[in-house]
Amino acid sequence: MDAARDRLSGAAAGFPAAAAMLAMRPDPSEPDMSAALLERHYGLTGSVATLSFEVERTAKVNLPQGRGLILKTSTRPEALDSFRFQTGVMAGLQGAAGFAAPQVIRTSSGALMFEEEGVCGYVQSRIEGDPLHKATTTPDMLLQTGRALAHLDLALAQVDVHAVDRPVLWHIGCWSRLTEFEQYLPSGSVADNVRAAMAEYVARIEPQIADLAWQVTHNDPSPHNMMVTGQGIAFIDFGDGCWSPRVQDVAIAAGHMVTDPALPLGGAERLIAGYASVVPLSALEARLLVGLMKARQSALILVNYWRSHLFPADAQYIKKNVARAERGLSILAALDMAAGEAAVLAATSSPQPIET
Repeated sequence: MDAARDRLSGAAAGFPAAAAMLAMRPDPSEPDMSAALLERHYGLTGSVATLSFEVERTAKVNLPQGRGLILKTSTRPEALDSFRFQTGVMAGLQGAAGFAAPQVIRTSSGALMFEEEGVCGYVQSRIEGDPLHKATTTPDMLLQTGRALAHLDLALAQVDVHAVDRPVLWHIGCWSRLTEFEQYLPSGSVADNVRAAMAEYVARIEPQIADLAWQVTHNDPSPHNMMVTGQGIAFIDFGDGCWSPRVQDVAIAAGHMVTDPALPLGGAERLIAGYASVVPLSALEARLLVGLMKARQSALILVNYWRSHLFPADAQYIKKNVARAERGLSILAALDMAAGEAAVLAATSSPQPIET
């Protein structure tokens, strides 16, 4: 408990540094050294195409024999800790069952990542499949997703990795500071729902989160970071991962699935039930889960309206999950803590199909 409180305090103290990282973008005009880095550190050659260039450069690599890889590089000093965390997690997950994840490819010298003057990076296998946001999210699919996420958390609990306490704006310890971004919200119901959710979080949830079970978490299992593959549900992009309450992962994933106002939890029931069928929720986790879902939806809205203000040309990409969060928050807004707890308990007590 004391360790969790220390980490909360540390994350809050790191808020300025974490915010500064997302307030800067690398210069997209900087020379693309991807092909040279790939050959120099891995002895590989192939076609390289940049996929994104927001915080780090992400490139798709196609090798002559048809194998697909992902190369991530950065010229920013803080990327060292981020890449150490990401590669350490992927290495630690190898051999785990119940989900799929990328495999980190070691350099020619056997290292998980490479460092040279002015640049660092790593290579991972490319997961083939459909992002969950493009898939048909049937009740069975949501149940499978919840189960896979629980298996991921079980595996992450065994991972010993560097840089779990590096500054991450999405860390729960930063949430109470995110209200500084309220000025960028549109007026009306969105702002009202965000303020109410964050006020509830600060007053009733934050004082209890140190009592939750903490571990290494993915911390961003969004529909863009979960994929439907031939090997089941896969999880990609561990860049926001950190040491945080375990229930965070199910709160984040479930928050993205709140779409149906006719259901108590907006349709997230099956994902929560799937998770709890593998990793049962404690009484405190069940009590706080809906409040955590609302607070994370609010955090997503606050951060992305702020970043859209900083980078208006990229607003469409930055806000790709915002409409879903706004709708989900509007559905959950009517639930107080007691009603939310009752809905979670009802979802997790429903009989689940037996896997064959």
